[in-house]
Amino acid sequence: MTDRRSPDGGFGWLWAAYAVSAFGTWLAFDAFALIAVLVLDAGTTEVSVLAAAGVAVGAVVAVPLGPWVEFRRKRPVMIVADLVRCAALLSVPVAYTLGLLGFPQLLVVSVVVAAAGITFQAASGACLKEIVPPESLLRANGRLEATTWTATMLGPPLGTAAIGLFGPVTSVLADAVSYLLSALGIRAIPGREARAGRTGAPRLRIGELADGWRFILADPALRRLFLNTLAVNGLIMATSPLLAVLMLGRLGFAPWQYGLVFAVPCLGGLIGSRWSPRLVARFGRRRVLRTAGVLRACWLPGLAFVGPGVPGLLTVMVVELGIITCMGVFNPVFATVRLDLTPTDRLVRTLSAWSVSGKLAVAATTALWRLLAGLTGPRAALALAGLLALATPSLLPRTVRASRAVPEPAPGP
Repeated sequence: MTDRRSPDGGFGWLWAAYAVSAFGTWLAFDAFALIAVLVLDAGTTEVSVLAAAGVAVGAVVAVPLGPWVEFRRKRPVMIVADLVRCAALLSVPVAYTLGLLGFPQLLVVSVVVAAAGITFQAASGACLKEIVPPESLLRANGRLEATTWTATMLGPPLGTAAIGLFGPVTSVLADAVSYLLSALGIRAIPGREARAGRTGAPRLRIGELADGWRFILADPALRRLFLNTLAVNGLIMATSPLLAVLMLGRLGFAPWQYGLVFAVPCLGGLIGSRWSPRLVARFGRRRVLRTAGVLRACWLPGLAFVGPGVPGLLTVMVVELGIITCMGVFNPVFATVRLDLTPTDRLVRTLSAWSVSGKLAVAATTALWRLLAGLTGPRAALALAGLLALATPSLLPRTVRASRAVPEPAPGP
């Protein structure tokens, strides 16, 4: 009989579900913005609202779902979240075919998909901790991280090509199908999930909405990791639109060149995620977490020095390769530490609060840096982001409590 807590048993189905939905998501990367421009003749303001408001409102909508999901079986919640995303996305090609597609629908769909995505992500963390033994969590997180970077590298160019060949809603349709396949993968996980119990009142209480944040801020290691990841991810994401303006505008790079300097460095994320368990086995997770956490913040100032021509392309590519490789090492260790430090009965609320905060922080930082770039220019705004990133390692935890699991050996290929 297959052990459902083996990474080659129940985790295999969870990994497959994650992989297919990740590829679907990256195939449809920026699809709504393209549809808004190509189909609805939307302007810059509408596209910006679609990109920011959909995610931000979706994050707010997801806030009460974390405490609600905590005391329910996670796999049914994940399946429902996948099916909700599938149905919402399918409404876009249906409305397009009928000539009824409008901007409000795109905005509503983006909110629904964002809220369901946060809910799925929080529930999947609890599911992962249930089906994977503690000593294999790092290896499992490394595989998920490698899948993310592979999808990030391959998805956008394939999605853009599909839109060019088959029409503007093709990648959205593919994304919808990916969530249906993901739901089938979750349904196939072997073993019966234990029922989550509630020790208090049967109904959701208002005070529980902040339980995830209270737990994060009360734990010294989690609090520092929380603040560090919010700051680093927010600053990295805030530089993306500024770099696009600088490279595609003032420096005159072609769109394919801009895409290339972000696609190729994703190989670093794939390599880093494969190295991560080996490095932890050799040096310990505290040292790897701090070293990779420091290094991933040290590359960002280099973006302020990008220039024209081949040297400029190489500068961006080297900087992005450094950032992404370090993230590939850091993220699986970080995800494992977070799971290990969070009790099972608080896990969904904690992960939900973390995800909501991350999305809101990225939206706010991106908006702030766009405003700053308008006042100082994109290069000065990039330089400021890089300088602030250099201060973020001070937020990393100085100590990390030992894992309950024995250190895992270096994994095979």
